Amino acid sequence: MTAFISRKNVNFQFCLSILAFSGVYLAERINSFLGKNWKSFASQNYFDPHGLFISVLWSGPLLLISVVIVVNALFTLCQLIVKWKKAELRHRARLSNSKQD
Repeated sequence: MTAFISRKNVNFQFCLSILAFSGVYLAERINSFLGKNWKSFASQNYFDPHGLFISVLWSGPLLLISVVIVVNALFTLCQLIVKWKKAELRHRARLSNSKQD
């Protein structure tokens, strides 16, 4: 099974990871904003000062997405290194065969 490696796919994953990390970074500010304005959209205040609710429902999934992206990127890079090394060995074998002839 070969992975589909394209520039668009890598750019998309990079942008998605930047958005996910930004969401985690801004979780504290989002929690304090929602804690101040909870009456306009909820019946009770879920946004405690320690940010447990937003960490579980917001930061947790974003961090999981980020880990999946990093693992996928490492797997893709390993496949690319193996493909490149095979091509290099084939090239060296062709060069040594042409020198022997």
